[in-house]
Amino acid sequence: MTQDLSREPTTDPAEENAFFPSPYSLGQYTSSKTDFAGLDFDKPYTGGKWKILVIASDERYVLMTNGKFFSSGNHPVEMLLPMHHIDAAGFEIEVATRSGNPVKFENWALPKEDQAVMGTYEKYLDQIKQPNKLSDVLPELLAEDSPYLGVFIPGGHGALVGIPESDGVKTALNWALDNDRFIITLCHGPACLLAAAKDVDPADYPFKGYEVCVFPDALDKGANIDIGYMPGALPWLVGERLRALGVNVLNKDMTGAVHRDRKLLTGDSPLASNNLGKLAAKTLLEAVA
Repeated sequence: MTQDLSREPTTDPAEENAFFPSPYSLGQYTSSKTDFAGLDFDKPYTGGKWKILVIASDERYVLMTNGKFFSSGNHPVEMLLPMHHIDAAGFEIEVATRSGNPVKFENWALPKEDQAVMGTYEKYLDQIKQPNKLSDVLPELLAEDSPYLGVFIPGGHGALVGIPESDGVKTALNWALDNDRFIITLCHGPACLLAAAKDVDPADYPFKGYEVCVFPDALDKGANIDIGYMPGALPWLVGERLRALGVNVLNKDMTGAVHRDRKLLTGDSPLASNNLGKLAAKTLLEAVA
C-alpha cells in the first residue's frame, strides 16, 4: 500500500512555497506507536533539586537551496520520549526556546496511539505552548547554586535554524562543559554543538575529538529528497559541519544507536529516541546517587 503513495511533498498552505513530507515518506518514517516498552531503572530520584533544561526549536521553516521551505520543527518523538524517561526518573523538566515563542512540532510524526509519548505531551503542553525565553533562564542556569543537571536539545530539522548560531545556546553548552553537567541531543539536534564554535578558533573548539551519533548526511542529501521527505536539498549538513570541526561522527546510517562521550549523550535518529531516554535516565540517576 505504501508503494502506491505519492512521493511529491505536500503543500503547506500556511506559507508561500512551503511543503510537508510526502505521503510516501511519512509511510516510511512515521508510526502510530514507538518502541517504548517500559522504563529501565529501579528507583526514581526523589531529592527534588535537579532540573533538566530542554532547549527546543521555535522555528517552523527550513529554507532549502531551491528556494522552497521545508515545514519542520522539533520531531515529537525525539523530544517527548527522552523527556518521558527523564521525567519518570524524577527530574524536573523546564522547556525554553530562543524567543520564548511556542515550540514548533512536526505534528505529522506524533504517534497518537503511544501512551508514553502522548501522556508526556499532555503533561508538558502548557510549557510547549508557553515556554521560557532562553535568555531569561540563563541567570539561574549560570548561578553558583544552579539547580540544572544538564540540557537537552531535541532533533527535527527545525534544530538547524537559529540554534547553531545562538549565543544563548553557546552559553548553555559552555556552562555544561565548565561545570561537568550533561548535554543530551539526538538526530539533527547535535547541530546545537555548532553554537560552541561561534567566535572560537577551530583549534580551540571545545567538542573537538568528541564522538557523537547524528542523523546521517547521506540520507539528507539522498533518500530524504528522493522520497519527498524534504522539498529540496539542505543548504548544509550537520555531520559534515561537525567533522570539519574535529568531531568524530560514529554512525553512517540510522539504527537507533546512542553513545556517551564524557558528559555528552547523543543518538542517531528518531529510532534512537527510546534508547537515548533510557541512557539519559540511567546516567542522570547515577550522577545524583
